Amino acid sequence: MNSSSFSGLLRRNRNYRYTWFGQIVSEVGDHFNNIAVLSLAIEMTHSGGVIAGVMLSRAIPAVLMGPIAGVWLDRFDRRRIMIASDLVRGVIALGFIAAFVYRQIWLLYVLSALLMMASPFFTSGRSAILPSIATPEELHTANSLTQTTGWITLAVGAFFGGTTSAKFGYEVAFLFNSLSFFFSGFCISRLRSPEGHFRAQRLTSTANLNETHVARPWHEYREGLAYMGKSPLILGIALIGVGWASGGGAAQVLFTLFSEVVFRRGAQGLGQLWGIAGVGLLIGGFIGNRLGKRISFNAYKLTVFFCYLLHGGSYVLFSQMPSWGPALFFMGLSRAAVAVSSVLNWSNLLTHVDDRYRGRVFSTIETMNWSTMMLSMLGAGLASQSFSIRAIGAVSGVLSSSTAIFWGWANWSGKLPEPPRTEDDDRVEIHGDVAAAG
Repeated sequence: MNSSSFSGLLRRNRNYRYTWFGQIVSEVGDHFNNIAVLSLAIEMTHSGGVIAGVMLSRAIPAVLMGPIAGVWLDRFDRRRIMIASDLVRGVIALGFIAAFVYRQIWLLYVLSALLMMASPFFTSGRSAILPSIATPEELHTANSLTQTTGWITLAVGAFFGGTTSAKFGYEVAFLFNSLSFFFSGFCISRLRSPEGHFRAQRLTSTANLNETHVARPWHEYREGLAYMGKSPLILGIALIGVGWASGGGAAQVLFTLFSEVVFRRGAQGLGQLWGIAGVGLLIGGFIGNRLGKRISFNAYKLTVFFCYLLHGGSYVLFSQMPSWGPALFFMGLSRAAVAVSSVLNWSNLLTHVDDRYRGRVFSTIETMNWSTMMLSMLGAGLASQSFSIRAIGAVSGVLSSSTAIFWGWANWSGKLPEPPRTEDDDRVEIHGDVAAAG
């Protein structure tokens, strides 16, 4: 696959094209918000603990709402849930302007929490809906483009978010973030299905109609967990995400501290750091896209093993660099490595997870990652009060890399067999002129 396969997908698949347009604007806005909030927090307090607090205020609601989002996404129309999430977040995002005007840290905590309470309904929904708007032949390309676009918007959004905050003020960044959610909601509203909805398949069966009217959220969520437990590959991908997050959460906090405290580069430096991370992810995304259609399942598992080793090792080197240029290089290399594994892992999930469980599987994985990142963030924030930032960075890299050991052990002991592909005979496949007729 190459860039022409990306353009071909966008040209012929109307539903994916609208989803992609909304993703670009919305995620650029997200990074405007991230840079502005973190820079504002450090400017007001000069405290690593406050940065950790802001990150935790975003992580905890995502953890708590993840299971609810998963059940809703598997019971109700996924498109409508995603639109509602966008509209709610658009309103909340405007509130950050008040936090800037009144210089109140507690508002950053509250608004960050509210924003993230609504996020799992959209982020997990986008993953769950993707196999319904792309054919099996398009799915790997669609996943690669979705992830690669996310990393492009990280690079662009972080760089311009830092520059905008530094030159035009935080309120401009917050306003753009709010408008980006409304634009995303409009794009998702344009998705069309011959069935007239984007609900999971089990809800379209007449035989199951009475059963699906009975809401049993906890029972349904446990069903999703049981489904994951029966598939070693799905569970393995979820667990290596947890291993990565054990160091990845700390890395989120350390980004701000390295830019503001270690290298003294301010908001613009923070934008550059996130930007180069986005460039690395972009490069890794293209590599992962090309590999995904060419390598065997066994080669995929080996690739993931080596990528995590390279990712963590490069982050350790980043944390020890004495000057800005080499630090940025190793940050880019670290992110490129993790991007390759991310594209390959997510394509396997999209291929093998049954439509009936997609909302719960993707929201559970997101919840597991956020839970681990929350503990990692808390640990980094507390450690920053007593230990050097460089030392914490080295530990973060080692923890992220350690996930390779467990993945490698599972692979070489035969615990990661390739599962059969999910056959969704009634899947909604919308592309080309069929969708245009909606």
